[in-house]
Amino acid sequence: MKLMRDIKAPAFTLGRLEAGKLLFFTCEDAIRKEKIPGITAIPAGTYKVIINFSQRFQKPLPLLLDVPNFKGVRIHSGNTPADTEGCILVGISRTNGGVANSRYAMSLLMDELESQFSLGKDVYIEIA
Repeated sequence: MKLMRDIKAPAFTLGRLEAGKLLFFTCEDAIRKEKIPGITAIPAGTYKVIINFSQRFQKPLPLLLDVPNFKGVRIHSGNTPADTEGCILVGISRTNGGVANSRYAMSLLMDELESQFSLGKDVYIEIA
């Protein structure tokens, strides 16, 4: 997967996520030089992705591994930076400062990831 951040505002970051043949829009916290817990986007880089059970959301979700200075970074549904706490939100469309149709986007993304894992492939996300 590849996430290209294209709108960097003081309170949020918006981007586009390519996952196989699918394209999603993303919403994250603002990119900051210094991490502020719960309101900072993760650093650009490449991270391995697994799916495991999220205690917070009570269902399996994608988890990014080995993100420097962050723990529990997931890709999940939500619409605005208030929903992210450092995670990546996915949507089908963009809003002014967020994403829309997030639950549907998450179901499509989970189907794509599960198909990759069923083929025995490792999954990575490259964030630029």
